[in-house]
Amino acid sequence: MSLEEYKGVYVFAQQVDNHIDEIAYELLGKAKDLAADLGTEVVAVLCGSDIKNKVYHLEEHGADKVILIDDPELKEYRTEPYTHALSEVINKFKPDVFLIGATAIGRDLGPRVCARVHTGLTADCTVLEIGDFPLNPIPGKEDEQKHNQLLMTRPAFGGNTIATIACPEFRPQMATVRPGVMKRSPKEVGRKAEIIEFNPGFTPNDKYVEILDVIKSVKETVDIQKAKILVSGGRGVGSAENFKLLQDLADAIGGEVCCSRAVVDNGWLPKDLQVGQTGKTVRPLVYFAIGISGAIQHTAGMEESEIIIAINKDESAPIFDVADYGVVGDLNKIVPLITEGIKAQKANKSEE
Repeated sequence: MSLEEYKGVYVFAQQVDNHIDEIAYELLGKAKDLAADLGTEVVAVLCGSDIKNKVYHLEEHGADKVILIDDPELKEYRTEPYTHALSEVINKFKPDVFLIGATAIGRDLGPRVCARVHTGLTADCTVLEIGDFPLNPIPGKEDEQKHNQLLMTRPAFGGNTIATIACPEFRPQMATVRPGVMKRSPKEVGRKAEIIEFNPGFTPNDKYVEILDVIKSVKETVDIQKAKILVSGGRGVGSAENFKLLQDLADAIGGEVCCSRAVVDNGWLPKDLQVGQTGKTVRPLVYFAIGISGAIQHTAGMEESEIIIAINKDESAPIFDVADYGVVGDLNKIVPLITEGIKAQKANKSEE
């Protein structure tokens, strides 16, 4: 493998029902930073059926090129045709870096593609940067240190340590990235990119499953990753019924309720509302951490919030290490007081 042949930072622009997912824009934002360090271009790969009219979204969010694979075989996500499509893109265009969202689709697709093109994959990354590998040169082997490598960082051993991984001998360097971790690429209206229509050729075989029907469930659960204010509760809230205190605060302040893993494990709230390493990563303007101890598995999913307000009766709880403001005391007394204070302030403003 001649590594010099591989150029560009590529992003799999995931779409469902001809709607480009938010993770695509987050990956484009990071891809622009990586490409700037490498002095190369950003390429988005868009797969689907009758999807050409969505290309402009990727142009306006930072792609220098868009590889469009438009084929009826790609109408719904199926493992084999999508794996074939991305593998052929890699074989023909030879990207240096290939990023995929760590979504349900990405976690299925990424490992299969990397196996097919014989490279490595680092899953669930939270930090990506360009640097040297090994990080610290080995004494006497300084000339063996490789430069301009993709350094992929992810939590390991249940979040108790952080591992930085590189793939110096194979290309592309592949990573899946958790949604909500990277900052969204800003929109530049009218920005143009080179469009490359690519046909990898599809030959259905016994690995092509047939989708007989698609049944979509209707959920009342909100998308906490889009909320500007989150009121999050942990085991310290005490019970499912006690979450009404948090819901009252969220209603008063215009936010949404979410939780830690312990709450989900106890069956108090659904998995869709979980924040943390095994839940969702969020970046709200304000994050209330109520009755949450602050284990690294949870803080990994919310530490990038603009303002973190912690309420806990244990003054030594780790959550106070990441909080901007902390209140030590009984949440059953403190939360209702905050709620009433917000309501009173709103009432005073309405009277004015």
